[in-house]
Amino acid sequence: MATIKDVSKLAGVSVATVSRFLNQSGYVSKEAEQAIIAATKKLNYKPNNIARSLAGKKTATIALMVPDILNPFFPEIARATEDTANQFGYTVMLCNTDNDPTKEKQYIETLVNKQIDGIIISSYTIEPEQILELQKQSIPVVLIDKAFPHHPIVSINSDNRKGGRLAAQHLLEQGCKKIAHICGPIHISTVRERTIGYEEVCGKMDWFTPSIISYSDFTVKGGYDAMMELYEKHPDLDGVFAGNDLMAAGALKALKRLGVSVPEQVKVIGFDGIKLDMVYPELSTISQPIYSIGKYAMEYLMQLIKGESLEKQLHEFDVELIQKESTIGKAHN
Repeated sequence: MATIKDVSKLAGVSVATVSRFLNQSGYVSKEAEQAIIAATKKLNYKPNNIARSLAGKKTATIALMVPDILNPFFPEIARATEDTANQFGYTVMLCNTDNDPTKEKQYIETLVNKQIDGIIISSYTIEPEQILELQKQSIPVVLIDKAFPHHPIVSINSDNRKGGRLAAQHLLEQGCKKIAHICGPIHISTVRERTIGYEEVCGKMDWFTPSIISYSDFTVKGGYDAMMELYEKHPDLDGVFAGNDLMAAGALKALKRLGVSVPEQVKVIGFDGIKLDMVYPELSTISQPIYSIGKYAMEYLMQLIKGESLEKQLHEFDVELIQKESTIGKAHN
């Protein structure tokens, strides 16, 4: 079984440097970090986390809180955070809140009592005061897919407003004359940004009316119900931008039920870029780099855990238009 001395020798650094890195108890250069991570992987070195906890008051555990683990967006986030945490010798505890504020608060209380080293939170219901209170208790926090721009809180998002614009512009370029929007929970900042992007493109059109936006939740059923409602109000619509891919899948299901062909009569685009191989036709989407978001969130959290002085602000990843059959048809693939 490999020892800390073996790691030190292979990495070409002192035992003290390896110890500082493993215990997150002092400065370690980026070069040394990379060398230590590579050495621990090659040697399959597993630190004694119980001893570390007793000696350094660290649990070597972080928590990932998500609102709905059934949404394919979050398993990919979980995979990225776990992969990255393992490189630092940390374990990830997954907490699924089911969009329940009470359950969320109970999780937070439990995590504080367990002296968790840090938390990555994706939540539709969390309040900034809860984050600030955790920070007061010296528990580092990074938010994913949500932002509180007026508070000193680290947030990792995609450029949601740009994504909304890209989706609407793509539908217009494909010849759509009347584009509906299925909006997610509007109290979520990222959802609002996607809707604002759509309105920046479509709000100035002669056909635009507030009733062409339907408010739903991030589920297939939500997308289905919203699409049925929209088509009843606007049977002449020929384009739909859904605020996430699950709602877009629901919209496709509703259009099939209505006997409306996609993309010949109505073109549909989603948002996220999750894998939905079972959906037909294949879904056009605004893809965000989900794995990179989770990876970056964990790397940033580790820097906070080490006590590095970092700007607590919003960090945005770029998005990409992925064109598939639901907007351009088979002939263009």
